[in-house]
Amino acid sequence: MSATRNRSPSEDPPSLRHRSNNANLVVDSEHRTGQIDMSPLPPLHKKAVSSSLDSIRIVPRVPTGSYSDLEDVELSLLSEEERTSVGRNLQDGDVHSSAGGAKTTAMSSRDKKAMTLLIILYLIQGIPLGLALGSVPFILREHLSYSQLGVFALSNYPYSLKLLWSPIVDSTFLPSIGRRKSWIIPMQLIIGSLMLYIASNVERLMEDPADNIYELTFVFTSLVLFSATQDIAVDGWALTLLSQENLSYASTCQTIGLNTGFFASFTVFLALNSEAFAEKWGIPRLELSTYLRFCSLLCFGVTFWLTFFETEGKESLDESEMTVSSVYKTIWNICKLKHVQALIVMHFFAKIGFQANEAVTSLKMIEKGLGREDLAIVVLIDFPFQILGGWFAAKWSSGDKPLRPWIWAFWPRLAFAFLSTLIVYWFPTPPLSYGFFVYLIIHTVLQGLASTIQFVGISAFHTRISDPLIGGTYMTLLNTFTNLGGTWPKYFVLKGVDFFSEAYCEVKEAHSELLVKASECVSERGKENCLDIDGKCITEHDGYYYVSAICMSFGVLFLVFYIIPTARKLQALPVYRWRISPE
Repeated sequence: MSATRNRSPSEDPPSLRHRSNNANLVVDSEHRTGQIDMSPLPPLHKKAVSSSLDSIRIVPRVPTGSYSDLEDVELSLLSEEERTSVGRNLQDGDVHSSAGGAKTTAMSSRDKKAMTLLIILYLIQGIPLGLALGSVPFILREHLSYSQLGVFALSNYPYSLKLLWSPIVDSTFLPSIGRRKSWIIPMQLIIGSLMLYIASNVERLMEDPADNIYELTFVFTSLVLFSATQDIAVDGWALTLLSQENLSYASTCQTIGLNTGFFASFTVFLALNSEAFAEKWGIPRLELSTYLRFCSLLCFGVTFWLTFFETEGKESLDESEMTVSSVYKTIWNICKLKHVQALIVMHFFAKIGFQANEAVTSLKMIEKGLGREDLAIVVLIDFPFQILGGWFAAKWSSGDKPLRPWIWAFWPRLAFAFLSTLIVYWFPTPPLSYGFFVYLIIHTVLQGLASTIQFVGISAFHTRISDPLIGGTYMTLLNTFTNLGGTWPKYFVLKGVDFFSEAYCEVKEAHSELLVKASECVSERGKENCLDIDGKCITEHDGYYYVSAICMSFGVLFLVFYIIPTARKLQALPVYRWRISPE
């Protein structure tokens, strides 16, 4: 693919030119004179130039002395001149009016159609993610150790490393098809074809997963890889599909679409795949191969509709701004900004506090006797609450402080991680009582709400600060480190559970009890050896509790001493500080 242009250099699309910093457009909020101050602006950082005239807004002047102590968040990342500029409110990227009595306009039919399209495209992403991150590990748990599951967890990495090839997606395309459709269409065709391949070979792969663990990991890594590539294009398209005033709803579309696809492949499939659930409700059991074929047909159908019935608006961009090398250079320039580096560090370690809970708790509950169909029912009940929570969280995150709900939600997430550890420790012997099951549902719903609030909050912040000129790459850069923060610890968490666990093989004979201390009874091989001699694995120390304590302790300390102060500084920065200028 290549982006060819037949435009002369003199054709200079005004909506994509870099603004001059010669004029200071301000409307005085006190005197309402409406005068335009043409005095020169203070010199800015050479990378802090807005990339679009559309980002200029005429905003009321706020006297620097009127800020309260709470509002006057540390601006140590700014130079002295830039602090003066901020004091005069020269935030040319601010999209929110401060007029308290202003009425919000109703969402246009164009934005509603765009939101529907985004939800469908994000749903296509959610289906393979629900399989790779959800249902398949649960199915494999019966046959693999936690360490082997850690190997399979590597299939999640492409979604967290998509930054490496996002410049190619953002800058290389066929103009006749469209900048984003040039990638979305082929990626969805490949995703559908891969699901058909897995459906045709699933019996062989699942018959002995321990021997096929590397092939399983490779196949699902490829599936996630192409889903991640589609996500790059969809993220970039979201910045131009929605109008500026409704741009924060892009994260809502992502929440609804991804969650719908994820839960369909995770909880709905696990329930319908359960023999006990099928017998209880008198329905046929849904096989993995059947589900994969259905999803592939859905993927092909959406791609057909997108190809022939959805038109992508044309984007006029300079050839120099759209080369692959220039986009990689842009990424490097973005990463050199001090506040971006602080954001990257924050994202990289922010999710460690609840990684043991997210990676292992559900698997431990199933070990303790929770049926897969029961877990599916719990999460199915939780699903509509997450959709509603995502919608309201978008409204909460649409103001000047989108990181406020993200920071707030850390505390309940850490608290629920602690409660989840206690639930596993005191898990009742099956059959489960009605009261405990109701408590489990409430716990899951509230925990999911906290997670949704964080997801929408950070997505809204990323959308707010991303430069539309390199929207796909900028959004992917920020989302990469968010996703990577939840992906890279998972392998070590699963390995840590086996590492800290101690178990022995107990062999009982007719009138005596012989205890055989096996070298290990943690891995699947050790458990199989124990069963071969009619023994039973007894766990002396469960590594889950050790790993959970380590993660939560780190999470609390990192939140208090780094995340909270850093996040407050970052969200206080004007939007133009996140922009870069071409060399």
